[in-house]
Amino acid sequence: MSIALQYCHITVNDPDEALPFYRDGLGLEVRNDVASDGFRWVTLGSPTQPGLEIVLSAPHAGRSQADGDTLQELLTKGVLPMTVFSTDDVDATFERVRASGAEVLQEPIDQAWGPRDCAFRDPSGNMVRIQQGPKA
Repeated sequence: MSIALQYCHITVNDPDEALPFYRDGLGLEVRNDVASDGFRWVTLGSPTQPGLEIVLSAPHAGRSQADGDTLQELLTKGVLPMTVFSTDDVDATFERVRASGAEVLQEPIDQAWGPRDCAFRDPSGNMVRIQQGPKA
């Protein structure tokens, strides 16, 4: 038996506003773009990990008004869980994401626990960390 993560959701204020960060900055590819009832779900994936995808959607997409309102409040506060990506070259990835206009939270640094990493906020305020494992 095997198990693998297939996709996860990232809540954003506006998928169109978030696309330049995730597509152009991080280099993810748009795999699907679905509209329904005035909302959109945009699925993106890595060109190097074809089975793993993320889905960008607004707080109220597919949720009750109350749940969407609560999620919007948490998104506005910037307290939704962070997303961590891995790369084989954190410095080059950092420069590419910074060039997309993303808000830099931390430039690349070697962490005491092993990885070299950096951090950004996406256009909706979500923290996104990018790490590279320790060099052998």
